[in-house]
Amino acid sequence: MNENDDVLDIVKAGVLGFVTGDAFGVPVEFTSRMNRKENLITEMIGYGTYQVPEGTWSDDTSMTISSFDSIRECGNINYQDIMDKYYGWLKEGKYTATGRVFDVGSTTAYAIDNYYKNNIDPTKCGGNDEMSNGNGSLMRMLPIVYYLHYSDLDEETKIDIIKNYSSLTHGNEVSILGCTIYNDYMDNLLKGYSKKDSYFELDIDKYRTYFSENAIERYRRILKHELHDLEEKDIRSSGYVVDTLEACIWTTLKTSSYEESIVEAVSLGDDTDTIGAITGSMTATVYGVESIPDRWLSKVKRKDYVENIVTGYCDVLNDQRRKSISL
Repeated sequence: MNENDDVLDIVKAGVLGFVTGDAFGVPVEFTSRMNRKENLITEMIGYGTYQVPEGTWSDDTSMTISSFDSIRECGNINYQDIMDKYYGWLKEGKYTATGRVFDVGSTTAYAIDNYYKNNIDPTKCGGNDEMSNGNGSLMRMLPIVYYLHYSDLDEETKIDIIKNYSSLTHGNEVSILGCTIYNDYMDNLLKGYSKKDSYFELDIDKYRTYFSENAIERYRRILKHELHDLEEKDIRSSGYVVDTLEACIWTTLKTSSYEESIVEAVSLGDDTDTIGAITGSMTATVYGVESIPDRWLSKVKRKDYVENIVTGYCDVLNDQRRKSISL
């Protein structure tokens, strides 16, 4: 295997883990934890909440792959092009599993409309008030995770990219910090650290350089390394960005396989597609693409389409790496 193939395999693992977890959670989104425990699902099913066929992924994947595609086409991070593609998804059904948009957060929809109606800087479109701290930017962060991991950028520049990317739809620093912590946890996994060591490597002092104590306090249970000692009853699985990130890292730490992690993530109830997707990106990175059950993966809609976009995106990463090496 050459170096380029290695990058592609690593990225495909995380992306397919993400998409599969998303599709697994779609049919039961917004159902309660009690309901999920009483009616545990262990196979890919369809219909349910949105009445869509099995293997149908949501806005989480649509926005994620549109960002991958933008970087693939532009060769770098172009915020305007990314927002153009979000508009194409929301208004025209591009980057969807079935040609139909069936799930979009209000903060995200507002930001995309704000971009087009007011013709403003795309990085100024996201709401920055307290109510704009849903998980809508966290759920689409994966293209930035890989881009930064395979770059030769300094820490301040990386934080700035995360801030700008989150602020396309979610500009509050709580959302931006959540995206930064997710990026750092994934970066640690990609460096080869264990899932536990990746968690304990998260350093609260680093974030104090860039974020307020108020924002940092929201993530206290993660950054003070209290999360792994909590029980399931202590974990919330709402669409609030802090709850989502906690649920995903907690599930990753508490389970021992990709399959177990997705079943557990979705059994938490509520925002099951996003928590399934983000958890899937983490645990597929830990256990590899081969850990994703084929009986699930084979049912994922437009899998080849997703893989083709990711392959082109990885060509950009490899070009970026070669330029860094030659400097």
